[in-house]
Amino acid sequence: MLSSIWLFLSIHMADLHEAYMHRCIELAQLGAGFVAPNPMVGAVLVYENRIIGEGWHQQYGGAHAEVNCINSVKTTDRALIPFSTLYVSLEPCAHYGKTPPCTKLIMEQQIKKVVIGCRDPFEAVNGKGIEQLQNAGVEVMVNVLEKECIKLNRRFFGFHQLGRPYIILKWAQTADGYMASNTSERLLITHADTNRIVHRWRAEESAILVGTETALKDNPSLTNRLWYGKSPLRMVIDRKLRLPSSLHILNDGHPVIIFNEEKEGQEGTVTYVRVVKESSIITQILSYCYGKQIQSILVEGGAALLDSFLKEGYWDELRTITNLQLNTGLGLKAPELPSAPVSKTIRIGSDEIRFYYHDQSLAL
Repeated sequence: MLSSIWLFLSIHMADLHEAYMHRCIELAQLGAGFVAPNPMVGAVLVYENRIIGEGWHQQYGGAHAEVNCINSVKTTDRALIPFSTLYVSLEPCAHYGKTPPCTKLIMEQQIKKVVIGCRDPFEAVNGKGIEQLQNAGVEVMVNVLEKECIKLNRRFFGFHQLGRPYIILKWAQTADGYMASNTSERLLITHADTNRIVHRWRAEESAILVGTETALKDNPSLTNRLWYGKSPLRMVIDRKLRLPSSLHILNDGHPVIIFNEEKEGQEGTVTYVRVVKESSIITQILSYCYGKQIQSILVEGGAALLDSFLKEGYWDELRTITNLQLNTGLGLKAPELPSAPVSKTIRIGSDEIRFYYHDQSLAL
């Protein structure tokens, strides 16, 4: 009988741990687009199954989730902090960066139990936060909703584990598989609601990349205008510097990086980065971005550039938008899809958005 009661209580507690960790993930997502190259983190402080504090990392360089969580506790509940359990989606930091270590705060507040979603892969942390807490006598539980917490920060994990930015390939195509018409006129494939989603994607990534032909033909701004939040850093490949200065990206006052074979330097808001012809331009771009702490890249085209990323195996996520009611019969063919299965499909009017992951463990 006692063993049955213990089993019930254990299952019930496991459910509660997951419920509070789900809340941490919800809070963490509020920092999307604002905290990179830091990870998104959420924290919840619980006393006897009552949440007395919540917080998330809101801005790069600002207070971490644990700090905001503890600071949110009402004056009337401050005395309960040492007797509460702290839930946090990522291992608390154990080093001095732009802010003091969160492990120090946890110990100062005499919190006796911490539940962690997953370990932090960053070299300055990576188990050190857990070790510091345990050495101070704090009870630590790790890997609650681990897969979900890793997926939340897949850009951060990929950056530190692979030594390159997280790469998202995106394109729109007609029902018969074309990205553009065979004329000089721009083919409008997606609808207004879908365009807003694309701009939300832009707000979530560190940088956006297009090739020369896309810049010439579409004259895009590559900014986030249809969603709240920042615009990504714009990057363009223009090997021979063929792009005219009249294009939006070269004269609108927003920063842009031009990867080319001709020159290096800064001219106003335009940064020229020289690449060498003999090596893969993609690996050179990724190396540059890694050195500059650019954690993720949204590659929006054109077809040749997208195809190069696919052929060289440099992609983590693929998002295709297909207008199921639009056929052209001819034009510029979309790249061939990889063998990875579809992990999620969204329908918006006649537009179907499909998501693919190179690492299937992320396809939760």
